[in-house]
Amino acid sequence: MTSMPMKRQRAIVHMLTESPRGADEVVRLLSQAGFEVSQATVARDLEQIGAVKMKRRGKLAYMLPERLGKRDQADERLRRIFSEWAHAVDTSGNMIVVRTPPGSAHLVALAIDQAKFPEVVGTIAGDDAIFVAIRSNLPPEPLALRLREMLSEH
Repeated sequence: MTSMPMKRQRAIVHMLTESPRGADEVVRLLSQAGFEVSQATVARDLEQIGAVKMKRRGKLAYMLPERLGKRDQADERLRRIFSEWAHAVDTSGNMIVVRTPPGSAHLVALAIDQAKFPEVVGTIAGDDAIFVAIRSNLPPEPLALRLREMLSEH
């Protein structure tokens, strides 16, 4: 069974995928969706999913980051997101398959992309699965092992 904070955070990720939103709007939309939330709860959730503030038409809004400037930040963000949102890692040919809860794959795929692993050609995210393409001359197992280690960090 999925915990209420995880369901709420998935709803926020879905909202922010559609467009950047102000914290008040996130609170209002969550309330309309049946979640009992406060401004403080939403602020914590936004921080935990890695949302960033930006100015939009003169107002502050939150969005999911498209890219991070520093490699260390991307690695740290990947570890945090992967340990919270990824469930399983498997390999097939030169692919790694990462399983996530429904509606969460794009968030994890973005973090993998931002980590800029040299062996990764790219990712494709569905609803609850990510295909990570590894360069054809490299085995996927070393990266899969590193990703599996991140699973056990939570």
